[in-house]
Amino acid sequence: MEENPRAGLQDEDSDLELEYDEDGNPIAPKKSKIIDPLPAIDHSEIDYNDFEKNFYSVHEEISSLTEEQVNELRETLGIKVTGPSPPRPVASFAHFGFDDALMEAIIGSLSTLNYSITTPSRTRCLLGKGLLLVLPDGSVNGCFHMPMLVHINGPETWLQKEMDHIGLDSPLPLANLSCTIYNEAKKFGKVYNVNVVCCYGGGSKWEQSKALEGGAEIVVATPGRMIDLVKMKATNLVRVTYLVLDEADRMFDMGFGE
Repeated sequence: MEENPRAGLQDEDSDLELEYDEDGNPIAPKKSKIIDPLPAIDHSEIDYNDFEKNFYSVHEEISSLTEEQVNELRETLGIKVTGPSPPRPVASFAHFGFDDALMEAIIGSLSTLNYSITTPSRTRCLLGKGLLLVLPDGSVNGCFHMPMLVHINGPETWLQKEMDHIGLDSPLPLANLSCTIYNEAKKFGKVYNVNVVCCYGGGSKWEQSKALEGGAEIVVATPGRMIDLVKMKATNLVRVTYLVLDEADRMFDMGFGE
């Protein structure tokens, strides 16, 4: 990599430093952060490639359960679901159909994974369906990353080239939260030699743009910094096929929805 001309310098437009409440949740500032929006995009003029979204097959041990047993399993796991035809809960990570390599990584991380809370969300993600998830802080470790890795390694997924990304995980504009998610993605991503890039305010735009130009399957980025990098043409996000918005409600409180 070339020498960084901005090494050691702090960006003037780094993301906000927030205060926290007694539960450790970031407190939205009194004034919303003003961010110049990206230009409007006419998606009809872009030729998007088709891609596979559904990578889930119901395990035979789950498909053989009666409705009464399904309800009992949901009650045991503390799961409440609404909506038409919700997926059946699973009783083990083995029921997701993950391959041996990913299962080995999961087994090595069981102490940090909250299985009972996140099991229906993983199933939904593997099905390629949209999901709105409300969970206690710190309970989503690996929740979205495991299905994302399956998605990345799917048979219909194309090889990545420069400026192409499959997964985009966008947390609140906090460097420490971005790094936490990045480390989690790296931990599971190394199973498949997946390249993960982290972009956040306060870090070097030059280094982050170079990392994106080198290619990445997963990008963890705060919203303000990602907008900056798109404007710099460091990436175009055209081939993002899996998107996670972490703490989305707080992003809206901070003005990122406008």
